[in-house]
Amino acid sequence: MKTEERNKVKLAQQGDADVLAELIHEHYSFLYKYLVKVTMDPAMAEDLAQDTILRCIEKISLYDGSSSFSSWLMTMGTRIYIDQIRRKKRERNWLFKEQGIRRIRWQFESRNEEWDDVLESLANLSSEHRVTVLLKHYYGYTYDEIGEMLSIPTGTAKSRVATGVRQLREEMS
Repeated sequence: MKTEERNKVKLAQQGDADVLAELIHEHYSFLYKYLVKVTMDPAMAEDLAQDTILRCIEKISLYDGSSSFSSWLMTMGTRIYIDQIRRKKRERNWLFKEQGIRRIRWQFESRNEEWDDVLESLANLSSEHRVTVLLKHYYGYTYDEIGEMLSIPTGTAKSRVATGVRQLREEMS
């Protein structure tokens, strides 16, 4: 790191807001261009750059100078990006699961069946049986397709569906 930049960082760490603003201004364009290349999305890169700058302001006292200031910003930006991707993936998975549950609930309620009882009964099935029952009777897959999806023989798929349905009937009667 250059001596001038090192001095600016020290002043910023001591609370000089003007010097911190100057440091950020000097590195913002570089950070933004890097994030555009990472995300391939200028709007997302802009949001990430702003989040990175906020984190920089909060954490400037933790910067130890072992890497260049721009590398430190890039590292923070990359970590924020990865966290955001993970969060979106969790949200998508949750949303997908919730949509499935709503569809199942609607189907059972439209048949005047108690959703809580059905959900409880499904929860009591082993995951092997629950998955095959849902794939067959909710999503409409064939036994061959279920076998292929789960890497099991078609006969095993049939057996698991039959066992799962039998257990559901026993629980709900």
